[in-house]
Amino acid sequence: MHIIDYIKHPEQVILGLQEHGFGCFIPDKLYIKCMFLKSFGYPLDLHNPRTFNEKLQWLKLYDRKPCYSEMVDKISAKNYIGKIIGEQYIIPSLGQWNSFHEIDFNQLPDKFVLKCNHDSGGIVICKSKEEFDYKSAESIIQSSLKRNYYFPGREWPYKQIQPKVFAEKLLVDKYYGEVRDYKFFCFNGRVRCYKIDFDRFINHKANYYDVDAKLLQIGEIVCPPDHSKVIDAPKNLKLMIELAEKLSVSIPFVRVDFYEVDNKVYFGEMTFYPASGFGKFYYEGNDSLLGNWIELPLNKRRE
Repeated sequence: MHIIDYIKHPEQVILGLQEHGFGCFIPDKLYIKCMFLKSFGYPLDLHNPRTFNEKLQWLKLYDRKPCYSEMVDKISAKNYIGKIIGEQYIIPSLGQWNSFHEIDFNQLPDKFVLKCNHDSGGIVICKSKEEFDYKSAESIIQSSLKRNYYFPGREWPYKQIQPKVFAEKLLVDKYYGEVRDYKFFCFNGRVRCYKIDFDRFINHKANYYDVDAKLLQIGEIVCPPDHSKVIDAPKNLKLMIELAEKLSVSIPFVRVDFYEVDNKVYFGEMTFYPASGFGKFYYEGNDSLLGNWIELPLNKRRE
């Protein structure tokens, strides 16, 4: 960019500093405002936020309960969540390590999953040790362990998490094959809708449904809806809704993910800021609709 461009768009200076490793010197509020302007083309209104994405940014800045960090840490969450809904819904860990190089693969089963506890995307699936690409797995895991997931979107719950890699058994559904996960959007302890992703590695799409499994006119640009796709409601829909609502009590917004495997329910993860609050919706009005479902705490600070 030329100097005149930076004068017209000063937010690019801030974002440029982030990209060049100076993000730790940029206050959260300033960075979030710059990212929001770049993403949506209009200024973030923290004084009177209305849309889903605006309110997620507000929550990042002003709703900072210490337990949120424990909830998003995929290792500590197992214990935290298990105490609330029961250990029977938790996928047991096969081990945890500070580095890929510490893993003794002889102690792991032939099929397993490696995950990082502090980010999104640090995951490797092994369907057979004989065919497992150890070099590729090492690259993915070690790269993820070096990353602080807080900085790109200022999702503060991740900032102080000590990066680790852990292993779980590979879940395989006898009927569907690959495991399907269900993402429940919870607002102050109430599930309003859930999302099902499909064709992730071909042409990623996702549909949204209400609590009665009826299709909703809600979608995302990054994974657009396909209402011609017939997807059966999960057999344990009511149970998953019940568990999600139990986990989300007194939380303005959180997404709670579950797996359904051979008619059994397993907890996946909790996400406080989907797409870091910078995701664009497929249908006009979706951002406002979901924004209306978030009730911000009245006793917390507003600009």
